[in-house]
Amino acid sequence: MEVKRELPFRIVVQPQRLEKKFYGRVVAYRDGIATVEGLGNIGYYETVQFEEGAKGIVMDVDPQLSYVVTTSGEVHIGEMCLATGEVPAIPVGYDVLGKVLDPLGNVLEGDTFTPAQVYPVERPAKPLYERSRVNEPVETGIAAIDMLIPVGHGQRELILGDRQVGKTTLATDILINQKGKDVIGVYVSIGQKVSDTAAIINSFKVNDVMDQVVMVVAAASDPAIVRFLAPYAGASIAEYFMEQGRKVIIVFDDLSKHAVSYRELTLLLRRPPGREAYPGDIFYAHSRLLERAAKLTNGGSITAFPICETQLGDFSAYIPTNLISITDGQLFLDSGLFNAGRRPAINIGLSVSRVGGAAQYPAIRKLSSGLRSTLARYEELSEFTRFGGKLDDASQKILSRGERTIKLLVQAAHELYSSLEQAALLVLLNNGYFDAADVGNVKEVWNSVREYLRTEVPQLKSVDLHEPLDDETTRLILMAGERAMKIGKLNGA
Repeated sequence: MEVKRELPFRIVVQPQRLEKKFYGRVVAYRDGIATVEGLGNIGYYETVQFEEGAKGIVMDVDPQLSYVVTTSGEVHIGEMCLATGEVPAIPVGYDVLGKVLDPLGNVLEGDTFTPAQVYPVERPAKPLYERSRVNEPVETGIAAIDMLIPVGHGQRELILGDRQVGKTTLATDILINQKGKDVIGVYVSIGQKVSDTAAIINSFKVNDVMDQVVMVVAAASDPAIVRFLAPYAGASIAEYFMEQGRKVIIVFDDLSKHAVSYRELTLLLRRPPGREAYPGDIFYAHSRLLERAAKLTNGGSITAFPICETQLGDFSAYIPTNLISITDGQLFLDSGLFNAGRRPAINIGLSVSRVGGAAQYPAIRKLSSGLRSTLARYEELSEFTRFGGKLDDASQKILSRGERTIKLLVQAAHELYSSLEQAALLVLLNNGYFDAADVGNVKEVWNSVREYLRTEVPQLKSVDLHEPLDDETTRLILMAGERAMKIGKLNGA
């Protein structure tokens, strides 16, 4: 149709867009979705500027009408609008470090700046010929992960579990452990309470890593379209650094809420619902996001830690199984272990890394080679003795060492171990230095050894974990264990 009404406002756009076929008029508005007629040659995902200042994104089109989801402002029937010829974009570059942004690029916390460059929030994943093998370890600082479920730069490792079992704490600790390393963090908060997001930002500031982290925040009170765009915006920021040859770790917290946001959006658009009322392309929505994580031939990488919430430990539900099939492994946090005081509450038996030892330092890979089987045997024997079973001496020894190993793998929030400390812990475990310790005192013994290694054996800092530990390094570590024994720690004194 021909639009006869003149626009009473001025929008700066490219000259070739100043044609009447790019003007439109709102004929209906409900639940944040404007039905617009007259927008000829409009494109899917194109941004639209409304007469009274509101903005929106085209999410559906048909031959006569366009359906625009508003991202800000109010829209009224009869209002004029203009297709901008642009797609949603996010500022990228080193200026965004230390900032808190929303998915539309607005600064929520930090100094405002003029972006030197912007990236579209939706970008295609890197082609196979630009990718490289995942073989560099991510130092998470969590012993249970680095020893048993190693993650490599460029990998996608899912974190899943019920509410309040430490998923967010685990993800924030991984970023905090990158302090001083040549790694950039991107934390995407999707549909979380403002108070919870503020606590995450505060933990980054307290631990002095905020200057190497970018926060992308879409609060629970934000429109569904803003929450839907959040992870894609975060991925675009991460891709900029990856293309510069930098290593990036990105956390999506969480994709369960992202799926709910997309379901809300598509139901309002009257798209046909599928299983659990999710749209038919929900798998594609997550796969095209997580495929953007990669390690490139230039040395840059994006390591993704998507978070997924389960209900009553059911990881066979629709969204969890989708994400498990997309990612390269998962860390399953068990509410039973969490309530028993084993934190992080990682269920070793149900967790896996499909990259495995290729993403471990050779020294740690060699030292931890039998640890998983030892813990599996411990779990079997522990279950057996629970029903009054009798054990022989060899089995009793496995049970005793396994019990102490579990205690040593417990780490409080922000209590992080360096890779060298983990290697030392494995040396002492393998040589039985904790076997005589009281179970309730074994963590104190280990902390004493850590302190001794840190203050009295500075030469260990130069140890290269890319090679198996030599005899001299092993001797120094065992000497630290003997010192702890002499001061009575091993006997619970």
